[in-house]
Amino acid sequence: MARFCVYLGSRSGNHPEFRQAAIALGSALAKRGHTLVYGGARVGLMGELANAVLDTGGEAIGVMPDHLVEREQAHFGLSELIRVHDMHERKATMAANADAFMALPGGIGTLEELFEIWTWGYLGLHEKPLGVLNVQDFYSPLLTFLDSTVGHGFLNAPTRDMLLDATTPDTLLDALEAQLQG
Repeated sequence: MARFCVYLGSRSGNHPEFRQAAIALGSALAKRGHTLVYGGARVGLMGELANAVLDTGGEAIGVMPDHLVEREQAHFGLSELIRVHDMHERKATMAANADAFMALPGGIGTLEELFEIWTWGYLGLHEKPLGVLNVQDFYSPLLTFLDSTVGHGFLNAPTRDMLLDATTPDTLLDALEAQLQG
């Protein structure tokens, strides 16, 4: 099966639906036989997602820089925790270990990771599918903005279309799996 890299918050946010979506996605990944690759934290949505994967019998691989491990953010109950030197190595390691990418709600780190991996796809550095889980319309303003960048001539439609979006974990997984199968 595939390895899905998931970018998401180390905080839980202020809607219970964010937590519920992380748990539902984790369970769905494990039930479908997929492996989770993520940032390795035990807190926030990150911890909820990893715990759901593990509780459903799946495999969860975390990638975390030493300075965050030392700040006691690491989830030591994972199938594997890969320690790296810095954030750049973390993102490269996560990308190298993934077949597809998705983002759940999160802050600037989540957005930075999503945009970097999307840019890498645009530049031809990978051909892996990516999407966002639009829980509680979290990504709706961003998706509208991205559509406007096409209208203003700063982003071409095929590049915009690389970023899939769905409102439920199963719908997003179905779309990403379809692209993986080709």
